[in-house]
Amino acid sequence: MKSNGLKDMLGRVRLTPVDEAQSLLLRKLSPLIPSTISCTLTEALNRVTAHDILSPEDLPPHPRSTMDGFAIRAEDSFGATSTMPAYLTIDGEVKMGEMPTGRVEKTKCYRIATGGIVPEGSDAVMMFEHTIPVDEQMIEVVKSIGVGANVINRGDDIQKGGLALPAGHQLRPQDLGLLAGLGIQEIEVFAEPKVGILSTGDEIVPYAESPPAGKIRDINGITLAAACESQGAVATDYGIVSDEEESFLGTVRKATEENDIVLFSGGSSVGMRDLGERVIEKLGSPGILVHGVALKPGKPVLIGLCDQTAVFGLPGHPVSAMVCFELFVKLAIKHFAGLVHPHSGRQATVRARLDRNLNSAAGRLDLIRVQLQDNAGDLPIATPVLGRSGAISTLSRAHGYFFIDETSQGFNKDTEVEVHLLT
Repeated sequence: MKSNGLKDMLGRVRLTPVDEAQSLLLRKLSPLIPSTISCTLTEALNRVTAHDILSPEDLPPHPRSTMDGFAIRAEDSFGATSTMPAYLTIDGEVKMGEMPTGRVEKTKCYRIATGGIVPEGSDAVMMFEHTIPVDEQMIEVVKSIGVGANVINRGDDIQKGGLALPAGHQLRPQDLGLLAGLGIQEIEVFAEPKVGILSTGDEIVPYAESPPAGKIRDINGITLAAACESQGAVATDYGIVSDEEESFLGTVRKATEENDIVLFSGGSSVGMRDLGERVIEKLGSPGILVHGVALKPGKPVLIGLCDQTAVFGLPGHPVSAMVCFELFVKLAIKHFAGLVHPHSGRQATVRARLDRNLNSAAGRLDLIRVQLQDNAGDLPIATPVLGRSGAISTLSRAHGYFFIDETSQGFNKDTEVEVHLLT
């Protein structure tokens, strides 16, 4: 399936807008259900819940004090002030880790620490700060409190059968704490997405080698693998593959059979893009979804779906490849990781002020790399890191990036921009 058969007046195939390409990708991925596995809580950080997790019990299971003080009957404090205190007899003490014995009767109280189980008969906890000791057996209460003051009641945190965590939720440290508090030891999560990575081109040599004249080291292989792993995916390196079609097809076919996502890079030339397109069409349906996007850098990206596997032909220039990873491959990884809203994520953004004028061609999305500098309490200063799409150092030096959208012809100096921080 050739996508976007529309051509302009010069006969060129129409470039797909970035948001349209993203929407098409997600729409085609949506019927594909990611696989699931069971894991322990110690293995679950950043994994995504496969099902709703319901609470097996009330939390807390007993009413507990949220302050150090005295467990009392709230009505015994009504009207108490510093000039007209109420007097209560200390009738017991709640020991941590033990159920309280006895019952709080009228005009009596129990000593209690934060987290202690509130004894029967009491319905509030008076903070130490609002009492004055008379002697070892009696206190003055100088403040009136209501029922439930400084107490977390049974089930106040979460009730038995209540929703603890929804399906499609990426687990954070505090989520694991909630599950531990409920006694849940093992949960079902979506499996880590598997990504196969190939570098193409007869001019590419392994990065550990010293390249002879006319050759270049493979940058994309290790960069893309690290980017995948930073997103919680498992990357497999299929090495450097020849531009010869039979060899290339065989390796890509093997990778598509073994992974959820396949990335090949190195095809910036028209000939290599044509080879990539032919290979994707041979591997399964629906085939090519997008061939070229209105984006700088990253225009020549290929996006395809071969049966159950998403396939991306990324530009050979490292910056272009990483930009396409950021805008398209991440969405596929999030889908196969089970995230309900693949556009959502935890990537931080900051507002910054541009330090120079920037021009842009209307009709395409420009991604601008920037460095950020503190600005004495004002918005940070964003300085563009300019360079060609083959210059990986521009990404290494960048703290983040912002977009100039398709309708704009650029930004003026001092324009506020939203910078997506790179990790």
